Amino acid sequence: MMKNKTWNQHVVKKENKSLVLEVIRTHSPISRASIANDTGLNKGTVSSLVSDLLEDQLIYESGPGESSGGRRPVMLLFNQLAGYAIGIDLGVNYLLGVLTDLEGNIVLEKLVQFNHLSYEEIEIELFTMVDYLMESAPPSPYGIIGIGIGVPGTVSKSGEILLAPNLGWKNIDLKSIMEDKYDLPVIIENEANAGAYGEKKFGVGKDFNQIVYISVGIGIGVGLILNDELYKGSNGFSGELGHMTIEVGGTKCRCGNEGCWELYASEQALVKSAENNGLSANKELTLEGLITLAEEGNVQAINLFNQIGDYLGVGINNIINTFNPQQVIIGNRMAFAQEWLTDPLNNRIRRQTLWFQQQDLEVNFSELLTHSSALGVAAFSVENFLITI
Repeated sequence: MMKNKTWNQHVVKKENKSLVLEVIRTHSPISRASIANDTGLNKGTVSSLVSDLLEDQLIYESGPGESSGGRRPVMLLFNQLAGYAIGIDLGVNYLLGVLTDLEGNIVLEKLVQFNHLSYEEIEIELFTMVDYLMESAPPSPYGIIGIGIGVPGTVSKSGEILLAPNLGWKNIDLKSIMEDKYDLPVIIENEANAGAYGEKKFGVGKDFNQIVYISVGIGIGVGLILNDELYKGSNGFSGELGHMTIEVGGTKCRCGNEGCWELYASEQALVKSAENNGLSANKELTLEGLITLAEEGNVQAINLFNQIGDYLGVGINNIINTFNPQQVIIGNRMAFAQEWLTDPLNNRIRRQTLWFQQQDLEVNFSELLTHSSALGVAAFSVENFLITI
């Protein structure tokens, strides 16, 4: 019985310590008295937990704050430089890696673009990027605290990539491979879920708690924040809305279905349409090349983007009618084409979405653009680290 009581005391202390750290992190600079007030813990407990956190180097003291009549209190601040997280967005044709401090500020980033690489080749690129970010990290008490990787596919609750159709991957246990190599905690997450979380924490989603984040790259992924929490479904497979059917008997998709939304409204759809229209004009048939053509006033290129915007609106209309969100955010690489997507997308929503769904709805393009997912997985790693302290 005594052992059980001691264990319970240990658990309570750990939870209280996490609570005090979270209050300091979100309200810094803050005094010990204010922490006691905010948490309901007594002053002695707060004082003891603050001593532990100072020893852990997760917080630090600064000069006295404003006095409310007595002695001026010493203020406590969160030490965001106590460690660093690595966040990687593993795309179909790129790798974006960021090194962030514990508040999600980007210290360093690296982008590598590629085409048609095998799993083995992408793994080498991934190792090279992680090595580079690790070696470049500033010295800190905890060093690299974890690695997060967002992938364009279905990820099980245990972190296994079950299916990433646009990469041609099935049943890849990247989490174990990375943990064995780096001996660090690794989080593998669907990139749209990570993007939704990145937008909620650092981007245009900060003030909303019912958010649909749509990641439009080679494919389309959707991350859902419902009632202020990331919604993952019963097995973690929610958000595969890029594979909802919008054209019965339509084009065959790599997922095995036909007429999937991502075949009509994504980067791959844009490039394919450009090829079918014989659009080259000495510009590479890539998203960047087609954006350049559109900027130069090329009517064909502008029409292609308008068409993508309209098809995006078709899928978004279905999603709005299903989830009744406050906000829809369009992110990832296609967000660079906002100028030519906005009008056709909004026109489609205005024409087809039920009128009462349109009230109190905002459709935004990501401010973080391609960084939402990498920042989201880095934030997951930071939170896991702070819970274990």
